Amino acid sequence: MKKIFNNTQVAFALKSDTELDRAYFLFKMIDNQPLVRIGTAVTNFALKANLPVEGLIRATVFDHFCGGVNEVDCLSVVDKMFTKGVSSVLDYSVEGKEEEDQFDAALEMTLKTIEFAKERKAIPFAVFKPTGFGRFELYEKLGEKQTLTTEEQAEWNRVVERFDLVCKEAHSKNVALLIDGEESWMQDAADDLVTEMMRKYNKEKPIVFNTLQMYRWDRLDYLKKLHEQAKKEGFLIGMKLVRGAYMEKEIARAEEKSYLSPICASKEATDENYDAAVHYMIEHLDAMSIFAGTHNEESTYTLMELMQEKGIKSNDDRIWFGQLYGMSDNISYNLAANGYNVAKYLPFGPVKDVMPYLIRRAEENTSVAGQTSRELSMIKAERNRRKRK
Repeated sequence: MKKIFNNTQVAFALKSDTELDRAYFLFKMIDNQPLVRIGTAVTNFALKANLPVEGLIRATVFDHFCGGVNEVDCLSVVDKMFTKGVSSVLDYSVEGKEEEDQFDAALEMTLKTIEFAKERKAIPFAVFKPTGFGRFELYEKLGEKQTLTTEEQAEWNRVVERFDLVCKEAHSKNVALLIDGEESWMQDAADDLVTEMMRKYNKEKPIVFNTLQMYRWDRLDYLKKLHEQAKKEGFLIGMKLVRGAYMEKEIARAEEKSYLSPICASKEATDENYDAAVHYMIEHLDAMSIFAGTHNEESTYTLMELMQEKGIKSNDDRIWFGQLYGMSDNISYNLAANGYNVAKYLPFGPVKDVMPYLIRRAEENTSVAGQTSRELSMIKAERNRRKRK
């Protein structure tokens, strides 16, 4: 297959020279692990101490990785990306909330993004995190098959109601809904609930999508079992495939509590696991829809080749590619230029509330071998190309 991801002119067509310089500066910073640690600590301190740093954050890291402080703010970015065929997934990236009114606010925001998606071809999906709708500890307790107190049961019933309301709304408006994956020790309860929603709302087409984090060695078996269940019970599967975002946390907890780590033994094993899930889903495309969330060029080529081999059109609406806003533009924009369905996750929310998300992004970029240097080499190549013009 022709390699397409090195075309930096296509990748950065929407970036001005100034934006390209800012991106280079940011990834250069992220490439330095001690600097990321210091920067994270200083930023957290400054925000907690109410120091006037929001403007600086907004002008640098926030504007590079986020669409805006609210959903309306994002629209100019959405429209701009769509001129190049790249769609958006509006992602309300406020994390770590614990109160009922905060969960209700996240519910309202998700309903609003579903409405946005219904009205705009450029926004084909809505998204939310399970812990946006309920307390982490509640999922954890259920996953460990502990008995809930009467109060906790009432609390869980409200979580189920929030899920159901959002999935029902997505179904009635014909908007596909991605539900993100989180830490393994809360994921079982979330998986059961998402499966319940698939059973209810994925009868005619996949509306509800769960997420498989393929750095977990048990996820391919989970997918196969879910497929058997779906065949028996007559529902379709929507699945977002990612490698995963909580690796260091997962390994540390497994060591601390002396259980077998859920994470694959090596990066190669994770890559193999990811590609195996892609193969499996392509083989059963009659019953599944796939959102391939990956910044890995080889995995992207693998899926493209499989589609070619099986005579699947590049714009088949059962297959989407996804990357995060501010990253891997060489993959996103070149895919779109070649007719594939591609959507960028576009995080938004108040600067202060989105900082945990941004810090995780920076730490992830630092820990994923080669990610930052790839970004830097692409940006460098484009800057040189423009200078030669």
